[in-house]
Amino acid sequence: MLENLTVFLTSYWDEIVTIVAIVALLTLSAFFSGSETALTAASKPRIHTLERRGSRRASIVNLLWKDQDRLLSAILLGNNLVNILASALATSLLLKAFGDAGVLIATLIMTLTIVIFSEVLPKTYALLHADRVALVIAPTMKKIVLLLKPFTTIVRIIVRGLIKVFGLTHAADHEDAAEEELRGAIELHAANNQEEKREAKHMLHSILDLDEISLEEIMTHRSSVDLIDIELSPEETVAAVLNSSYTRLPLYSGDPDNIIGVVHAKGLLRAIQELNGDLSKLNLKKIATPTWFVPETTSLLDQLEAFQSRKEHFAVVIDEYGTVQGIVTLEDILEEIVGEIDDEHDTMTAGVAPQKDGTVIAEGIVTIRDLNRQFDWLLPDEEAATIAGLVLYEARHIPNVGQIFDFHGFRFEILERQRNQITSLKITPPKRS
Repeated sequence: MLENLTVFLTSYWDEIVTIVAIVALLTLSAFFSGSETALTAASKPRIHTLERRGSRRASIVNLLWKDQDRLLSAILLGNNLVNILASALATSLLLKAFGDAGVLIATLIMTLTIVIFSEVLPKTYALLHADRVALVIAPTMKKIVLLLKPFTTIVRIIVRGLIKVFGLTHAADHEDAAEEELRGAIELHAANNQEEKREAKHMLHSILDLDEISLEEIMTHRSSVDLIDIELSPEETVAAVLNSSYTRLPLYSGDPDNIIGVVHAKGLLRAIQELNGDLSKLNLKKIATPTWFVPETTSLLDQLEAFQSRKEHFAVVIDEYGTVQGIVTLEDILEEIVGEIDDEHDTMTAGVAPQKDGTVIAEGIVTIRDLNRQFDWLLPDEEAATIAGLVLYEARHIPNVGQIFDFHGFRFEILERQRNQITSLKITPPKRS
């Protein structure tokens, strides 16, 4: 019997070695396929958490992620190399057994084998246990990436050259795609329970929008700003400060556009105390702090960083000609993120009045973003900041009281107008299905 086994092994030794090689190559193919899925689907937050806790394997996974182009190039290069070699060996083996028909037989067998055992099976398992598989294969994959580095470098140079020649992509596209993916994830997460997660969704969207919103969209317009004339008597100045709902008031001389400082209520009270209540000696110029002027085109993100670096909470907004347009505070920007912040001195928002029939009465100066936030609407705010501005932009003329317009699925009825300014309108939103 031993002699028969020896004869068999001697006669079919080449075929046995070839089969063993094919199995080994298919195993490597399964490894590459599973590694690709695991390293793509693994949870980045969890891996980062494990690294902070001291996991060496997690740190290797994060290291591989830092150069994903090289990682994917190594995986694809290795996977295609072993698949092609396994197919070539199988074809050679079956050609000897079946002649020319061996090519067709090898193609069918290897296609089914690769798809089932080297693609679907390992990828399915890796997808179900992505984190675990990623941690297990990370050390081996790191060595493979280093081993194939010369070849992957050549491949990357060729691919990037072709991409540049044909203009197939742009760096900004990846940033936009990443942001849209995050926005989509937020929407998907919030869709399960909109009532409970509505505010969180708005907050996350607002954070993403900080660098796209300019100050002119959220500032308090000059028509609503409380100003102090330096020519007022001390008694009138104190009365004006006490009657205002704001703690900081711009101080002007002659023309309201000539802002010469900012009076803080606390600073005023401190000065009165130092003068022992003698208002006749009150000097507003000494009390007022220097005015910080900022362009209306400044983004909220830039202004927030400026507030933090200067340790200030108040700025006067001007246009390109230096004309005062309004004021912006740190609270205004924070409210864009977390929603309305009310304190004991804030007045109730009078610009928006929901009606029992589902319509909304709004003042023209109410911002579109505030309406979208409050009612979960999707009115566009690219061309106009206020609801009156949107109507003017869409109507292309100054409407009369009583006129009705239908834009973006909403109905707008003009209720009041002062000169060329829409001061009040009725909004009928589309019916929710």
